[in-house]
Amino acid sequence: MDRSWAIEQLGSFIHLTEYVPSTRPNVMGSFIRGNQEEIAGQAQVVEQILDRVTSGWRGQLRESSRRWDGVREAASRGRTQLQREQELQEKLGDDAPRISAAHLHPWIWEGATSLWQSSHFVQAVRDAVTKLNAETQNKVGRRDVSETALFKESFSTDTPKPGKAKLRRVTPEDSDTYRSVQRGAMSFAEGVFAGIRNPLSHEADQELSEQVALEYLAALSVLARWVDESTVERAGESS
Repeated sequence: MDRSWAIEQLGSFIHLTEYVPSTRPNVMGSFIRGNQEEIAGQAQVVEQILDRVTSGWRGQLRESSRRWDGVREAASRGRTQLQREQELQEKLGDDAPRISAAHLHPWIWEGATSLWQSSHFVQAVRDAVTKLNAETQNKVGRRDVSETALFKESFSTDTPKPGKAKLRRVTPEDSDTYRSVQRGAMSFAEGVFAGIRNPLSHEADQELSEQVALEYLAALSVLARWVDESTVERAGESS
């Protein structure tokens, strides 16, 4: 993100939505500085910045009789976050590396992003799993299996049969390394579905914290990257 540009855009919106005293003779009260058209246009940009800077801000909007007050407050908070981010990390944290959801594998973040922005973290993770499953089916050209069975069969070291392609993380060979990475992918996929996907699908009325949901997405991202970077081996050929 271009931090300076984002700060400038947030500042512009804050300026446009400021209420200023009337300068008209014999007219009391205050008026919003910008016109509704330019404020609405700037809001379109600001909302996308806030989605990156302060996820979940939409669910924290306070009620107000003034149309733009909630977004203006969020913009002010977002601007301060950007302006003082380095200071806050140094003073409040251990300056440890941070995971950026936007930098996870595209299959995962594309599957989760719309619900994530409205703080529906459980459903965001569910949708990311659905996206991962669909993309894996597309890669191996299968619809007859899904989820755990799909990944176990796809990463199996067995010779591919017609209609049952295999994913190879490294070039197939008679070595412990080849067998290890294939077995690791199978086991990891089984853990993802047994430990993440299944509990979220079978337990109703639950929610996750943002941190736990992000960790789940990170796990899914690892699996997605392994699938995406694997070659496909089909019966009688490899590609």
